Amino acid sequence: MEIQLSPEIISRIPNFKLGIIEYKGITVGDSPQMVKGRLQLFQESIYFDLETKNLTDLPGIQEWRHIFKAFGKDPNRYRHSVEALYRRVQKQNYLTTVHSAIDINNFFSLQYQVPIGIYNTDSLAGPITIEVAKAGEEYIGLNGRLNSLENLIVSSDKHGPFGSPFVDSNRAPVTETTKNALQIIYLQPTTSLNSAERLTESLMKMFTQIHGGDASFYIIGSD
Repeated sequence: MEIQLSPEIISRIPNFKLGIIEYKGITVGDSPQMVKGRLQLFQESIYFDLETKNLTDLPGIQEWRHIFKAFGKDPNRYRHSVEALYRRVQKQNYLTTVHSAIDINNFFSLQYQVPIGIYNTDSLAGPITIEVAKAGEEYIGLNGRLNSLENLIVSSDKHGPFGSPFVDSNRAPVTETTKNALQIIYLQPTTSLNSAERLTESLMKMFTQIHGGDASFYIIGSD
């Protein structure tokens, strides 16, 4: 699937980059006990770590707060998805298992402090553009609310925005019937290209180990 990064994003964040993974023929289901256990233990580790640290000082949390601010969104009102996850953990409102695809997404998002979106590609109509939403753009999110997208970074297909590092829409969710998926990793801009490739490939390999199917990955953005 063709994916492009808008010039506006590159002009404001010159080292902006994304990890893109495309999956075909996957099988989504209940998470293996290994994934459930690692997700729970890692959340407990984060909780104890945050007893002595300021959440907003964590590198990934801080970088994405700066990005939101650079595009005119108040990061205290519009918290990127990984900060929202960390704040849940800080309150011991631990994430519970959903299904294998979402659980892997959440685990890697927490581990690397980056927002990650995963979408059912059969519900999308390419090409896809990563861009800044305009005034009046909105969608119903997975949080069940109508979300204003103005000045947020969004992923859009020919029907309009469907995803964001803030909250994804309810238009292309991955479910247990999904066979083909697109994963977007909103990398920390300071991540080197080599590190970005290793992180993206590591996620792809863990995902396919659990879900089967075929996969390919690449990095979009400048370094």
